[in-house]
Amino acid sequence: MLTWLDRASVEFPALNLALREPNGLLAAGGDLSSARLIAAYRHGCFPWYQDGQPILWWSPDPRTVLLPEQLHISRSLRKVLRSDQFSVTFDRNFREVIHACAQPRQHEDGTWITDAIQDAYFELHQQGVAHSVEVWDEHSLVGGLYGIAIGQLFFGESMFSRVSNASKVGFATLVSTLKSAGFVLIDCQMPTDHLLSLGAHSISRNDFAAYLSQHLNTPTAIQWQRAAITTSTLTL
Repeated sequence: MLTWLDRASVEFPALNLALREPNGLLAAGGDLSSARLIAAYRHGCFPWYQDGQPILWWSPDPRTVLLPEQLHISRSLRKVLRSDQFSVTFDRNFREVIHACAQPRQHEDGTWITDAIQDAYFELHQQGVAHSVEVWDEHSLVGGLYGIAIGQLFFGESMFSRVSNASKVGFATLVSTLKSAGFVLIDCQMPTDHLLSLGAHSISRNDFAAYLSQHLNTPTAIQWQRAAITTSTLTL
């Protein structure tokens, strides 16, 4: 039976109570307060719903993740990275990145990144919990992604690309930076061909929960706002 949340508590039901069909639906209701969103990621679930639906909270089994040391850089992508065609920044324009991620994809009618989601994650960004990656072609924003950083884990949410390879360049730069800072896992939530081509794979919900218990409370040293990164200098 699906658990309905109220606004009086930010606690979530145990992950093993998530439905098998649809896969991972754990709870509904509640709100998008910063306290609840942080509690959700720490618990192992995330919000995903459409306008007109109640807020739905998910913990799929299996879970798609990427270990930083397993990032796969294809020969063609490595050539792009070495060319310095793009530069990459962090936390320069969170609003624009999440707004770009919210634009409907080809063959899609709508987006789950509603105005309410955008406002809630911008609040997390202002608190230093949510972060953006911006990919630039000179002065034009051509790609990027955003997500949540807690302890040694990064929870990816969405990415966009306006030109070929831009989102892959942003993701590879992020993974390289997270690896250097001591992060041990990037949560990708659900599998896509794009993520699988970069080295993502699936683990069980129980294994994912083990990462949460072991690594959420370990601090990392990372400077999110920094000068633009030239991709040819990355250690990949």
